[in-house]
Amino acid sequence: MATRRYWLMKSEPDVYSIEDLKREQRCYWEGIRNYQARNFMRDAMQIDDLAFFYHSNAKPPGIVGVMRIVSEAYPDPTQFDPKSQYFDPKSEEKSPRWSMIDVAFVEQLPRQVTLNELRDSEDELQGLLAIRKGQRLSIQPVEADHFQVILGMGGSSLNPRRSS
Repeated sequence: MATRRYWLMKSEPDVYSIEDLKREQRCYWEGIRNYQARNFMRDAMQIDDLAFFYHSNAKPPGIVGVMRIVSEAYPDPTQFDPKSQYFDPKSEEKSPRWSMIDVAFVEQLPRQVTLNELRDSEDELQGLLAIRKGQRLSIQPVEADHFQVILGMGGSSLNPRRSS
């Protein structure tokens, strides 16, 4: 059996929020138009991996929940739809450029872990991509130890080191 991997996936809360995922329980994660983020989805993500749901472009930005990867990557149909904001006229159906995956709700964290809190915990979270200056990738890998630390910071029921 493959080792579980951990991720951070960003969404603007006015586009799609943790509350939307909680209500729907499962959704497809479309619209990724960065090759490195696409490659993470297509080549590295596996069913049952866990991902943080990160509210970007929010005040304050931060980690608000946990979701599970529930599908392998498959072609994102929005790349072929001229009416979609994610349309890519250079992508061809016989050789699609862009992928998406399905995710399922696991939990909304009892407390948001803000970007500033992540930065302030640099000793425990050294190397976390999300706190690197200029890091804007919408999908990022997260080390297992970092995932556990952040679960604790957010008071997650998934972490035995739960903070209050």
